[in-house]
Amino acid sequence: MTSNQKVAIVTGSSSGIGYEIALILARNGFLTYATMRDLQKKSTLESIKDKENLPLKCVQLDVTDEDSVRNAVQDINDDTGRVDVLVNNAGYGLNGAFEDLTVDEIKTQFETNFYGLIRTTQAILPTMRRQKSGIIVNISSGAGRFGYPLGSAYVSTKFAIEGLSESLSFEVEPFGIKVILIEPGMIKTNFSNASVLAKKSIDPNSPYAPLMKSMEKSIKQLHENASSSQLVANITFDAIASDKPKLRYLAGKDVEQWVAAKKKMSDEEFHNMIKQL
Repeated sequence: MTSNQKVAIVTGSSSGIGYEIALILARNGFLTYATMRDLQKKSTLESIKDKENLPLKCVQLDVTDEDSVRNAVQDINDDTGRVDVLVNNAGYGLNGAFEDLTVDEIKTQFETNFYGLIRTTQAILPTMRRQKSGIIVNISSGAGRFGYPLGSAYVSTKFAIEGLSESLSFEVEPFGIKVILIEPGMIKTNFSNASVLAKKSIDPNSPYAPLMKSMEKSIKQLHENASSSQLVANITFDAIASDKPKLRYLAGKDVEQWVAAKKKMSDEEFHNMIKQL
């Protein structure tokens, strides 16, 4: 580590958006800690790191485990003494009609997507406050701006992240810390494959089975024109590198169109538009 080298931590780096963000930060000189719950998934990142001689380290960190978060952050602080960027990316989608979701399934969704973000952010903030600088990037979603059918659990975690981030930005601004929200639309990653279906939603006798079948077809069609995870990584890096970053950045032509439509339409008009997707 050089004396003026910046340090970045990225959660959920084993694949998809987190993977690409870790790489773009390392390729731009950040000493990047690419964290993941399962270190057995680090091989691809490690091979690129070795091939390109990147300043990147793979670290075990499970955002749902208080000890794992604390130990990882402590080790990074011991190594570097600073943290300049935290990218909260770890998360997954839970799909299913609200009535078919169990409370435990919803709690588990929040444990990763929302409380995981809280754990890592609270662990990092004392370091950023001491150094009077830092950037916290929270990977939200277009789903943090509007709802859609069968996404009530996932959407609610992203709405929560939006509100938390906006409030947090006021509190940490006096300490030189900036908060950024990245809001991707449909992205070509393994996110959809890694999504979890509510157990009751798999039941063909569910009253919501026809809606599930219809939405599955719609999502496949949307996925064909989805943006790349590299697009999200590029937008994220540009935001981090900006002298005056905005609070929110949309990532993807689809989400740009949806948010623009929501601003112009009544709630009823937007509701009907989403039904047609």
